[in-house]
Amino acid sequence: MIRPPDLARLTLAAACWGLGTVISKRAVAEIPPLTLLAIQLAVSLAVLALLMRLRGVSVRAEAPALLGRLGVLNPGAAYALSLLGLATISASVSVTLWAIEPLLIVLLAGWLLHEQVSRRLILLTIAAVGGMIAVAYDPSGAGTIIGVGLTLAGVGCCAVYSIVARRWLPEAESTTQVVFVQQAYALGFALVVALAVLLLGGGALRVTPSLTAAGSAVGSGALYYAGAYWFYLGALRNVPASRAVVSFYLIPIVGVASSIILLGERLQPWQWLGVAIVVGATLATVGQPEPAGSATGAGLDGLPPRLHEDELADPL
Repeated sequence: MIRPPDLARLTLAAACWGLGTVISKRAVAEIPPLTLLAIQLAVSLAVLALLMRLRGVSVRAEAPALLGRLGVLNPGAAYALSLLGLATISASVSVTLWAIEPLLIVLLAGWLLHEQVSRRLILLTIAAVGGMIAVAYDPSGAGTIIGVGLTLAGVGCCAVYSIVARRWLPEAESTTQVVFVQQAYALGFALVVALAVLLLGGGALRVTPSLTAAGSAVGSGALYYAGAYWFYLGALRNVPASRAVVSFYLIPIVGVASSIILLGERLQPWQWLGVAIVVGATLATVGQPEPAGSATGAGLDGLPPRLHEDELADPL
């Protein structure tokens, strides 16, 4: 079973991603996507730097260099591709495409990390993906082949990121340092892309948002990038990648709940059925016994398990 502290981290990560997505809807209405990505990452870095200063943590990560550079892949390239794809497809189609990410992670974890992925776990993941699609799908949504392709490329980047991060993360001293360095790389990537678009006449940086949109950009950056990645990577230290996907199961649920509360949206009957399927698959996945050799970071080419005696002082 997933340990309660790690389950709490995965749940909080889903909450940050889901709520951050809803808040981003207000910001992206006035701020160009690539500019918004750069703003959100800058806010995330500021929040992380403040937290690290308060806790006396150095910004220099004592971790494999590859782990920090993963930030170019995700959230850098992954969300740049996703935002570009979103320009030519509807939000519902985008969310539906992102629903396949957990299945990709489970399959890649079994193939590349040699995690013990049971048939039951695959079936539960497929059921959860179906439930996520039922929750997010809008029959009136539309899209182009290019937009779908860009979005799927972003999904692939995120899935590969989870696998590579799971492989190297147990060697890092601090999760906070890893998140900070990754997002610094991502911000550099986003600025380069935004500048390139501006030079090509895309107007990526020309924006005068309202206070509401600016506040939404700041809030979504703190939630979607600082909070979500901090919690998710904190859990990924100790949880096999094929089990950590429960966090992604819950994102549409949180997003829908936030939309109901904040935007006054209402669910159709099939969406409620999707919610029930996702919750059931999540509970079944969480309750599965941990496969031998995969708990707490063990089983990764002989790496020792992560120690937990410092959890109260440095839970992530």
